[in-house]
Amino acid sequence: MDFCAIIVAAGSGQRAGPGGAKQWRSVGGKPMARWSLEAMLTAGANRVVVVASAGDEATAAAAFAGLGGWFLAEGGATRDRSVAAGLEALAASPGEIVLVHDAARPLVDTRHIHAVVAALSGADGALPALAVADTLKRATADMQVMATVDRTGLWRAQTPQAFRAGVLAAAYAAWPAGEIPTDDAAVVERAGGRIALTAGDPRLMKLTYPEDFAMAELLAGAARTTRIGQGFDAHRFGPGDAVWLCGVMIPHGRGLIGHSDADAGLHALTDALLGAIGEGDIGDHFPPSDPQWKGAPSSVFLSHAAKLIADRGGRIVNADVTLICERPKIKPHREAMRERIAELLGLAVDRVSVKATTTEAMGFTGREEGLAAQAVASVDMPA
Repeated sequence: MDFCAIIVAAGSGQRAGPGGAKQWRSVGGKPMARWSLEAMLTAGANRVVVVASAGDEATAAAAFAGLGGWFLAEGGATRDRSVAAGLEALAASPGEIVLVHDAARPLVDTRHIHAVVAALSGADGALPALAVADTLKRATADMQVMATVDRTGLWRAQTPQAFRAGVLAAAYAAWPAGEIPTDDAAVVERAGGRIALTAGDPRLMKLTYPEDFAMAELLAGAARTTRIGQGFDAHRFGPGDAVWLCGVMIPHGRGLIGHSDADAGLHALTDALLGAIGEGDIGDHFPPSDPQWKGAPSSVFLSHAAKLIADRGGRIVNADVTLICERPKIKPHREAMRERIAELLGLAVDRVSVKATTTEAMGFTGREEGLAAQAVASVDMPA
């Protein structure tokens, strides 16, 4: 699914109480806006613009440390002006899919994102929504009930909302000056566009008031489970002048024998991720009997495992790889390996560990007949 995204993070959050702008406050152990950016990147956004207030550059850089694929744009005085600034910064082609998401809805995940993108195939816009379940009352300013409102056919609109860039830009251009829309779908509706609804989620609640943060903290940890997977791989040395380990090519007097590039580090890590979600092993997904995988880069295998996790609404928490060999020496290449794995998995580098050890000249690795790797990974998944 090819799409880009705008994350609206320019509000002052005055109703949220003391503690600074709410989009930069911690929820579940990390800045609120980071949840949304991680979700968009994990779901496959090719680029994300975060629309923030002037002066928030350093705050955003700290909040998004270790993440790539995003850039900042300066927001406007109102939400619609911020969205317009995001559209301009994206410079998307008219047919490109653009998602607009409120940073104040941190618990978005891949399922929500892919659902609105898919629904856009038959509509001009798409958004998640929840049917109104509570009885609605209209009241006076002094909290006296005036009437009971019929809730039939009423839905609570959420984000992310999906549109073709050209449709959204044209709708905003036609929006009456001086009026402020409450969401982007309303802008496209007024321009005559057809909006499709997808299944909403209570977890997509918008954090507006102080009490909302307590609920979000509970939701961030509720109905989730941490899974641990482990993997092991070994390859024999053979003719060659370099080896691939953890996505990095290392000059060496011999190569490694394997159907793919024989990267034992990435193979072990791929198996660890597949094991964490009960998806078998690397051979089940990429059989060595299949000629299309001959000489293939092992980054393809690791990215596949990461996508399976993301498609189930999960996220990789950390990865730990141990390489077992006498030679080549790993330490000079360790940081490059960490950076490459972090890039492939969309993780901060401090969530990736690469270590090396020997077997004190014992066994096949000690005799330098080959090398081995083992890996452990933890994954946060819906329960």
